Formats: sequence, C-alpha cells, structure tokens
Amino acid sequence: MTSTVPASLPTTAGGPALQAVLLDMDGTLVDSEGIWWEAETDVFKELGHVLDEGWREIVVGGPMTRSAGFLIEETGADITMDEVVVLLNDAFENRIRQGVPLMPGAARLLAELTAHRVPTALVSASHRRIIDHVLRSLGPEHFALTVAGDEVARTKPHPDPYLAAARGLGALPERCAVVEDTATGVAAAEAAGCRVVAVPSVAPIAPAPGRHVAASLEHVDLALLRALPARSR
Repeated sequence: MTSTVPASLPTTAGGPALQAVLLDMDGTLVDSEGIWWEAETDVFKELGHVLDEGWREIVVGGPMTRSAGFLIEETGADITMDEVVVLLNDAFENRIRQGVPLMPGAARLLAELTAHRVPTALVSASHRRIIDHVLRSLGPEHFALTVAGDEVARTKPHPDPYLAAARGLGALPERCAVVEDTATGVAAAEAAGCRVVAVPSVAPIAPAPGRHVAASLEHVDLALLRALPARSR
C-alpha cells in the first residue's frame, strides 16, 4: 500500500498532529453490549444452561472465540466453538435488524469528525456480517475504512486490528487516536502505539499514563482527541 502520510506534519499541544481517529463499535458507538449479553444468555438457555451475571464483565469486549470459549468451558455445554459462534451471531443479528441505538454523544462525534474531514475507521472485534448491519444505524459515510474481527489474523487484545486500520488510512499508529470502551480494546490500541480515550461501558477502566478516561462520548470531541499526548515508547 502506498502511504499518503506527508513527510512532516505540524504539531499540536499534545505532540505530533493527529492523522486519524479509530473507533470501536460495540459499547463505544452503539449501545449493543447488553444486546450481545441477551443473545448469549438466550443461546445458552436453549442449550440448557443459565449464565452467571458475573460473567458479563469477563466476556465483554473480547473476540467471539474468547467469549464463546469461556462460556462453553464454564457451562460445560455440549457444543463446538464453530457451532456456538454461528448461533450467537444469528441471535444478535436477529435483534438488530431494525437498528441499534447509538451511545449518547456518538452521532455528534461522528458528525464533527466528518465535517472536519478527519480520516476515521471503525475497528471492531465483531464479524463483518454484524458490522455491515450496524453501519446502517451509524451511517457508513462517516468511515473511510472498517475492520472486522474475522478479517485479521489476531483480533483484540492484539494490536493487529488497529495497526491494519492505521495502515489502511495511511497514518502512523502513534498519530492515531482510539476510542474504546473495554480493557481488551484499550490493550489492543495501546499495544499498537495509539493514543487512547477510554469510555467504559460495562466494566471500569483505570486511568494510566497516556490514557484519558471519559465518563461518556458526550465528553469526547475533536479538540480532546487532538490534544491527547503521544504515547511514550
């Protein structure tokens, strides 16, 4: 891929100028983590098992294989990974056919990024079939690129999805700002070297050097993303 990154860029108060914004989907832009949990609960109920509410924080934000594997192991359900992944995707997809609600502040943030022509990517651990449904609610015009969990060799918490998104936008990872809602997603973004804003959804995320924690997307705007300090290496 030919890079579109200029040889030199101006700096901002936070360091080198922001080149791109990379956004998580579930729990960050759309209020879907609860829908995923409902789908998981119903699928395993059909298999004869009741999920412990405490497991919700464990499975949130991870790749489908990790979440499904954990639930199979904990319940002892007689089903293969491939089989349960299909059931979970089907159950979730059936719930969002009429749309999925956006998180507070999501529409405003997307509109601001689009208005300022900031290259923006959607980076999710969800599979392509799910992302394409959710994009109808988000507006595909807001994204120059989308990266699905089943399109990379290793998904979150590995850095691969964010590295792929930065590369696809012709940006340097350290000049990208990521917005995430889970510790798994934050770990992936930080491992890629990106600047990170954490907006916790289901489970809390502790502050850390180089990481900004916001109460909701209503407190996240382009000015904040541009002011994020570059991560130290």
